[in-house]
Order: sequence, then C-alpha cells, then structure tokens
Amino acid sequence: MEIQRPQSKQPIPDDAKCVFEGAMFDVYQWEQELFDGSKAIFEKVKRPDTVVVFPVLPDGRIILTEQEQPGKEPFIGATGGRVDEGEDVLQAAKRELLGESGYEAEKYILWHAEQPVSKIDWAVYVFIAKGLKKVADLDLDGGEKITPKPVTFDEFIDFGTHEQFSEKEIIFKLLEAKLYPEKKEALRKLFSSEY
Repeated sequence: MEIQRPQSKQPIPDDAKCVFEGAMFDVYQWEQELFDGSKAIFEKVKRPDTVVVFPVLPDGRIILTEQEQPGKEPFIGATGGRVDEGEDVLQAAKRELLGESGYEAEKYILWHAEQPVSKIDWAVYVFIAKGLKKVADLDLDGGEKITPKPVTFDEFIDFGTHEQFSEKEIIFKLLEAKLYPEKKEALRKLFSSEY
C-alpha cells in the first residue's frame, strides 16, 4: 500500500536551516519576505510523524485505550505512536497495534491523514484495523500505562465529545456522525468487522 504524506499548509522551504535538534523536535528558520517588501525570520518545528490505529474486533467492538503517560493527565485514545526512523507508516501502525493491544490485523484501511498544525511539520495517519487475531501480551514502553477498552460503535461515536478523548484529528468526523444519520451509517459500515 503506497501512502502519500499529506502536505503542510506552510511547508518548510528548501533553504531553511535547522537551528536546533532535539530528542523529538527540531527547529527550522528561514528569511521570509513580507507583503511590504521587508524581511523577517520565520520558524517551524519538525517532529516524527505518528500513526493512530482503531482496531475492530470480530464482534464489532472497537478497541480504545485508557492511557497514562508521565506529565499528562489520563486520557482515552487509540493504539498508536511515533513512526520510527526508516519505518514506513504501515509498518509503524502494525508495530503499535501489536505492542499496545497484542493483536495483529489482516487488513488496514487508511481512514484519515493530515498535518494538523501549520507551525509543526508533522503528519498523523489514522488507520482502521480489521481481521484481528490476538497473538501476544501488551509490550509497552516504560513511559506508558495502557488498558484496552473495547467499546460499541455508538460508544465510540460518543467519545467524540468526551474531554479525555485524545484523538483530536477525528473528532469532527465523530461529531458529523452524531449530527447526520447518513454520515453515521457510512461510518458504521466503515467500522464494521466485515472486510
């Protein structure tokens, strides 16, 4: 599956210089001509892309997760995480699903991809995983506490308005499904366990 990286609304120019390299974030600067002809220094942060995976169990329930990470309030989200250097996004989705749920999937559907913040070069890829098979125990990073939370489709839709729900890039899709019956039915079909 060839997956195109979504374009940023404000790309880092080719002549930008990396002025800081961090453990996760790098900072780029460039000189930008303004509308009045003057020039200013612009900045943009770059970080690794991430994957989000919503696994669908054979009984139709969707696995969400209750998570804790150091320095953050507890939250509800999906399985997922950073794309490692040299790894493609589908490999990352498979690795994150296995590590955070113990499941492998026969099919991955790319549901959504975007760069959500114009000042950060960072793409988020959202997958739906079907044909699940439990093959391992959870294999979590030292900074993660994760408890799988299988929910019904209707409960999943309701999480779009839950303040602890962390998957902000899809909240609009869940709210649309709450408001428009035809959108809800299309989403229900997309999240069915059939594939």
